[in-house]
Amino acid sequence: MSTRTRPLTITIGVALGLGALITAFPFLWMLATAFKPQRESVTYPPSVLPHDPTLQWFGTLFTELDFGRYLLNTVIVVLIGFVGLILMAMAGYAFAKFDFRGRRWLFFLVLATMMIPIQVTMIPTYLILNGMKLTNTLVGIALPTLVSGFSIFLFRQFMSTIPTEMLEAARLDGAGEWRTFWQIVMPMSKPILAVQVVLTFISGWNSFLWPLIIASDQKLYTLSVGLALLNQQLAVNPSLQMAAASVMVVPILIVFIVFQRYVIQGFALSGLK
Repeated sequence: MSTRTRPLTITIGVALGLGALITAFPFLWMLATAFKPQRESVTYPPSVLPHDPTLQWFGTLFTELDFGRYLLNTVIVVLIGFVGLILMAMAGYAFAKFDFRGRRWLFFLVLATMMIPIQVTMIPTYLILNGMKLTNTLVGIALPTLVSGFSIFLFRQFMSTIPTEMLEAARLDGAGEWRTFWQIVMPMSKPILAVQVVLTFISGWNSFLWPLIIASDQKLYTLSVGLALLNQQLAVNPSLQMAAASVMVVPILIVFIVFQRYVIQGFALSGLK
């Protein structure tokens, strides 16, 4: 490294470090406040780190405020969304590797759904689910997000890169279409599957507006709806609010860290920048 480039590299590293610290500071403040006693969270000037850390507020969430039920509902919605992940993988594989009549037009319709805001389809979707007696149910909360045009597009883009000769060789060896899909296509699609796992998890975990519309029973609310209710009911307890926000945010961060390497690889191989 030359003497000219070394100071520039150090300057860029320091600038990136400061930017990362500024970006992460609200998250760190949220975690620190979640462990503060109430008197510390409302004192002025505020302190960044808690002087007397406590787990009281996390216990309050799950023993007095029914956040355990909200957490269970959210997990169920996410798991139902993972079923849709398999369906979207099948659709992407069909668009990528099968030649059938109307394929281009069907794929065009899939892409066209990406241009329609979800708010436009909420009323028709509600009427359909109401006719199917699925309003005020967890299935009704998860069903509209089961399949996504964007996710099908990602699967199609990635699976188009799988060599067709490999699939034909498997068929010549006697493998059926189901076996080819599960034992060849899916293992080779790990990067894009990781991307979709993260996107599906975030979509289900952060679902707010639709559960608020479709569920009239508070026992069916998700975590995000429960957090909104908490903010309305208890505006003078920042520690409790930050504890609830931590329950919302930390799992998403953990999932992203676990799948980060595959996510970057999946987006790169899908042709997205």
